[in-house]
Amino acid sequence: MSESTTEPLQPTTAEFRTPEMEQAKAGRGVPEAHELALEDINPLNANLFSEHRWHGHFERLRREDPVHFNEIESAGRYWSVTKYQDIKTVSSDWETFSSARGITLGFPVGSPAPTFFSQGSPAFISQDPPRQTEQRKTVRPSVAPRNLARLEPIIRERTCVLLDSLPEGETFDWVDTVSVELTTAMLATLFDFPFEDRAKLTRWSDIVFAIPQPGGVVESQTQKRNELMECVDYFSGLWEDRKKRPEGNDLVSMLVHGEATKHMAAADHLGNLLLLIVGGNDTTRNTMSGSVYALNQFPEQYDKLTANPGLVEKLVPEIIRWQTPLPYMRRTATRDCELAGKPIRKHDQLLMWYVSGNRDEDVFDNADALDIERPNASRHLSFGHGTHFCMGSRLAELQVRILWEEILQRFKRIEVQEEPSRTFSSFVNGYTRLPVSLTRK
Repeated sequence: MSESTTEPLQPTTAEFRTPEMEQAKAGRGVPEAHELALEDINPLNANLFSEHRWHGHFERLRREDPVHFNEIESAGRYWSVTKYQDIKTVSSDWETFSSARGITLGFPVGSPAPTFFSQGSPAFISQDPPRQTEQRKTVRPSVAPRNLARLEPIIRERTCVLLDSLPEGETFDWVDTVSVELTTAMLATLFDFPFEDRAKLTRWSDIVFAIPQPGGVVESQTQKRNELMECVDYFSGLWEDRKKRPEGNDLVSMLVHGEATKHMAAADHLGNLLLLIVGGNDTTRNTMSGSVYALNQFPEQYDKLTANPGLVEKLVPEIIRWQTPLPYMRRTATRDCELAGKPIRKHDQLLMWYVSGNRDEDVFDNADALDIERPNASRHLSFGHGTHFCMGSRLAELQVRILWEEILQRFKRIEVQEEPSRTFSSFVNGYTRLPVSLTRK
C-alpha cells in the first residue's frame, strides 16, 4: 500500500496521478535499454512489464549502475537496487531501510500530494518490528505446517476435479480457467469466505495495484477507491460475524481474536486484508500461469520433467525464481548512509528489484533460462529476505507442486497457442490471458 497515515478513510474530491501512473504515461513507446543514456533508464514502467521488455533494462543496470538513481516530481528521489547481494543488504537492515512508509513507490516525504486512500493502520508488511512482528504472528498459524497438512488434501481434490474438467483439443484460457480458479478457491478457504462470492476476492486483488487507464482493470482512482470501500464493507460484515464465534483457524477470525489486532475495526485492517488477498492470490496465480508459459519456452525442460516427474520438487523453486511474481518492494532510508558506494539520503526511497536479483549472473548461471535442475534455485528472492520474508511461501510452493504432480499424471502436454497478455503493472509480474490446448494421456 502507499503512505501510511493515522487519518480515517475519507473520500477524495479530485483525481490525482500516482508515481506509477506518471511513469506509465511517460513510458509508452519507451526505447530499449541500449538506446537510452544510462541516466534515462527507469525500470519502474508498467509498459516494460506488460510488453515483457524489462530484461534488457535490468541487465544494463546490473552491469553498469547496480544502485541507480532516478528523481521524478511525483515521487522525489529513489534508487533502483538491482544486484542480488545489495538487495539482501537492504532487506536485512530494517532499522536503516524501513518499510513503515510503504512498499510501493510513493510520494516524497512531506509532500502535500494526496495518497490513494488513507488507512487507520498500515498492513504489517508496511511496518517495522516490533509491531510488524506482533501482527504477523497473529495470522502465522494459518500457514503453519499443521494447517498446511490439513489443507493439502483439499488443494489436491480441487486440483484434480478442475483438471479432469478441462477440454481436450480446444483452446482455452489457462489464467481464468485454472490459475484464477484454484487460487481464489484457496483464498476463500483461508478466509472462510462465502464460496459463492469468491470472485470478489479476485476482483479486489486485481485492483489493489492496478494503474487506472481507459479500458484497464479500473479507469480512475475514484473507481478504484470505491471498489475497495466495497471490500471494507464486505469484510466488516465478516468481522462482526467472527466476533460472535469462538476463535477459528481462518484469517479473519485470527485477526478478530488476536491480541495485537482484536481492537482494530475492519476499516483499520484494510491494509492487512488487502495484503493477505494479494499475497494469497496474485503471486501463486501468476506462478501457476508462468510455469506453463516457461515450460513451453524451454521445451527441453518440459521433456525432462515428463520423463522424470520426480523433478517437480526442483521445478517449484526454479519457476518461482524465473517468474518472480512481485518484481519489487520499496524501503525508505531512515538516515544518511551508503549503499554500494552510492550516497543515500535520509527519506530516499529504495526499490529492491527482486526480478533483477533473480537474474543476477553472479549468483545464477545462465539466469534467463529455466533450468529445473538448477542447484541453487531455492536461493531466489521472490519471497523477499529478512524480517519480511513471505510467511505464505510454503503454501504457495505446495499449491504449485500439487498442480504439476496432477498435470503430469493426466496430460502428455499443455501447449501455449499464442503469446500471453500481461498485467499492466511494475509491481505485479503477471498474466491476464494465456491461450493453451492440452493432450491427455
